[in-house]
Parts: sequence; structure tokens; C-alpha cells
Amino acid sequence: MNGKINCEFCGNYVYDEDYGCYICEMDLDEDEMARFMTGTFHDCPYFQYGDEYRIVKKQM
Repeated sequence: MNGKINCEFCGNYVYDEDYGCYICEMDLDEDEMARFMTGTFHDCPYFQYGDEYRIVKKQM
């Protein structure tokens, strides 16, 4: 997947009950976090296409 990446399809984009919103589980540096927060984080090196079965299993 090239170009703009939709975080919603990433396995690292998970719901955090403490914050009450979705977050990226990766340890982003300051510049990456700024791009993530503004929705301009294109060509993310951490993107992993989310396998729904793996994600659900991890949440159990």
C-alpha cells in the first residue's frame, strides 16, 4: 500500500480504554506523533495491515 495510509486498517491502531479513543501502539518520535495527530502521516514505516482475527484474539 503506497501513498496515503489509513490508520484504521493498521494492526497498530487500537482502542485505548483509558484515553477513550484510538491510538497508535508504536513508539512514535515527536515528528511522527505530530504528523499522526494532524492526519498527515503518509508512508508510515510501522503500517501493518490489520488482520481482524489477530486483532480480536489480542484483545481477548
